Amino acid sequence: MSEGKEKESGGKLTLGKPGRLELQKTVDSGQVRQSFSHGRTKTVKVEKKRKRTFERNESGRMERVGADGKPRGGQDPHALDGLSAAERDRRLKALEGAAKVEEERQAALREQERRAQEQREAREAEERRRAEEEERRKAEEAARAAEEEAARKAAAKPARKPAPAETTPADVVDPETAEAAAKRAKEKEAGPKQDDREKQRQTPARPRGEPRRRQGKLTISQALEGETEEERGRSLAALRRAREREKQQNKEMLARSEKVIREVVVPEAITVGELANRMAERGGEVVKTLMKLGVMATVNQTIDADTAELVVSEFGHRLKRVSESDVEDALIQHVEDPEELLQPRPPVVTVMGHVDHGKTSLLDALRATDVVSGEAGGITQHIGAYQVELKSGDQITFLDTPGHEAFTAMRQRGANVTDIVILVVAADDGIQPQTVEAINHAKAAKAPIIVAINKCDKPGSDPNKVRTQLLDHELVAESLGGDIITVEVSALKGTNLDKLEEMVLLQAELLELKANPNRRAEGAVVEAKLEKGRGSVATVLIQHGTLKVGDTFVAGAEWGRVRALIDDKGRNIKEAGPSMPVEVLGLQGTPSAGDDFAVLEDEAKVREIAEYRQRKQREAATTVAARGTLEQMFSQIKAGEVKELPLVIKADVQGSLEAIIASLDKLATDEVKVRVLHGAVGGITESDVILANSTGGIIVGFNVRANPQARELSRTNGVDIRYYSVIYDVIDDAKQIMGGLLAPEKRENFLGYAEIREVFNITKVGKIGGCMVTEGMVKRGAKVRLLRDDVVIHEGALKQLKRFKDDVREVQHGYECGMAFENYDDIKVGDFIECYEVEEIAREL
Repeated sequence: MSEGKEKESGGKLTLGKPGRLELQKTVDSGQVRQSFSHGRTKTVKVEKKRKRTFERNESGRMERVGADGKPRGGQDPHALDGLSAAERDRRLKALEGAAKVEEERQAALREQERRAQEQREAREAEERRRAEEEERRKAEEAARAAEEEAARKAAAKPARKPAPAETTPADVVDPETAEAAAKRAKEKEAGPKQDDREKQRQTPARPRGEPRRRQGKLTISQALEGETEEERGRSLAALRRAREREKQQNKEMLARSEKVIREVVVPEAITVGELANRMAERGGEVVKTLMKLGVMATVNQTIDADTAELVVSEFGHRLKRVSESDVEDALIQHVEDPEELLQPRPPVVTVMGHVDHGKTSLLDALRATDVVSGEAGGITQHIGAYQVELKSGDQITFLDTPGHEAFTAMRQRGANVTDIVILVVAADDGIQPQTVEAINHAKAAKAPIIVAINKCDKPGSDPNKVRTQLLDHELVAESLGGDIITVEVSALKGTNLDKLEEMVLLQAELLELKANPNRRAEGAVVEAKLEKGRGSVATVLIQHGTLKVGDTFVAGAEWGRVRALIDDKGRNIKEAGPSMPVEVLGLQGTPSAGDDFAVLEDEAKVREIAEYRQRKQREAATTVAARGTLEQMFSQIKAGEVKELPLVIKADVQGSLEAIIASLDKLATDEVKVRVLHGAVGGITESDVILANSTGGIIVGFNVRANPQARELSRTNGVDIRYYSVIYDVIDDAKQIMGGLLAPEKRENFLGYAEIREVFNITKVGKIGGCMVTEGMVKRGAKVRLLRDDVVIHEGALKQLKRFKDDVREVQHGYECGMAFENYDDIKVGDFIECYEVEEIAREL
């Protein structure tokens, strides 16, 4: 076939010209018209693709064949038309490589199929082996079960009695029966032997647990009674072992079925032995479990809560984790007392009001004593607790609280422990700021209020004015249709004191105040102080139960044992009941006023609670100190924007210390504040002086003095110790000191204006402005501003001020002068110079 004809048929990829590769059409196309319903037709293009086929010839070479599978046109199979010899060789080599790749692929497929067949055969063999093992295991279990059943039968059957010498008619055996029995026995003996021989041929060795093959002859008695020689020959020891094994299995099954699941309480740290006790497990088992978990510990070692949780879960128990603060649960367990155990108790009455309204004087009149003379400055600075017995035999416990604004916290503590509040208001002065504060405290404590209008005997007093002012605070007097009891009294003349007491008892009767005296004592610390020779002394108001000498108690972060009880009249008593104020001796430290007071029987528990609270206080103090140090560092970085006044404060009682610290904190501003380095109850010691000296602070002593060693050390180191007995003086001095630490206020004073009318450029001096003072005056050394079109372009100081050739101090209005600026020369004619001074004024808080 020629090249031109092949091009006309369009069936192959050829090189039409030497060196040029062309792709020509390999399909024949035509069109066919299709007819559809409703007269619709569609023309469809039909293509017929010619098939180009290659096959191997006898020599293994590839040649093109026609549709009938024969070589086309007698063409030489080895000849490729239109190709050069080199191209033909390359084509043949490519065909041979393709054939080789195909052979390799077929070989790989055959190898893969062979491996798959081998894996299938291996799996089938493994399954057969497992099936055989399972059948053998079942056979062994069946043999063991048969052996154990035979052992139980042998143990249950009684021993046979020997046959009697004389035979009875019942013992005579029929010959035919005996012959039949012997025949059956022989068949039975022959059968197992044949079976055994078959089993021997099948399995060369006897499986473990199967009975041995019977040996010897079978007698008539053995055949009749069903006994074998092996059963009779089983030893008593074997039977005993079988019984023990069965009993042990029963015990284990019972123990597994009756496993007790416990709730194990685990704190943050616990010993291994204690954990074993709480789980009711053996310590060795717990240690073994820890070893499995990778923890090497002995019974006495301590593990953390996370490790203990893993151990508890391993033993199948439930875990309940508790924190360290749960040691206080013994104090929080408030149990409601039964009604039949409750007994009436005296009311606790708190006297509150503004300073100098006569609270303490009113209480003195009720007690018929003079307490005012014992207070410095005539004001109450401590909480006093007293119990008054009336002529009727009834008792009332009074709490006297300070009225000054510095004692807000003390008034709040008094309101929290009280049953009734007596609000003292002076008839001539009316309601004051501290009176309003006392009203708010009483409302917060939800305590009924009785208003005592004092100083009614004083000229100019108006009790109705007080009743009217009470309306502004939602207190409506009974005379105005409300429920607030008001009593007009006079503390100096003792007017209507009996009526006031009667109102208190009436209000207490309405409240139905009761308590159970037969329980452990609970109360609140009203006041605490450190006395020489007596140690720490706390004034405690008992709220529940009875406090006795020898009781172990915890008060805030301190604990102790009651060594002595002293009542408000200075008498030693053996016990104190509900609503009774008493001084307690025997504390290990000085508690804070307002702390809770509770008696516990377990001294170890008391110490644990106190240690926990002290640790929390130390952590809080450390955190505050660290924060203060950090703030001080930042303040130094910021060039002292915030200044501090370090103080060491020592007071006689805890309440006064709290009041002083609270008052000083209120004086703090954004620029200056008080930093209390140390505050405590007691005298001033050497350690206080050393602390103040190291920080540059001041020591404040309130109703306390320094010991001789501290005084000598303060003189040597120049530490300032200031003594006070009235809280007003402490606050005033602190204000003055803090005011001195404040940066002075800067005030700008205007001096005058000058206009630049000429600019002179002088060598080695610079530019000098010839000016005319248009307003006020200009001074040498003053501050100046350069104004150009009423805009400040420079602010600095004058370098020179001259009039003609002389330096002058100042130039008045209407005169000419020469001015030069420091480090600035950009001046022009027409600029104005504003001259002013800066004055510093000391600031006060």
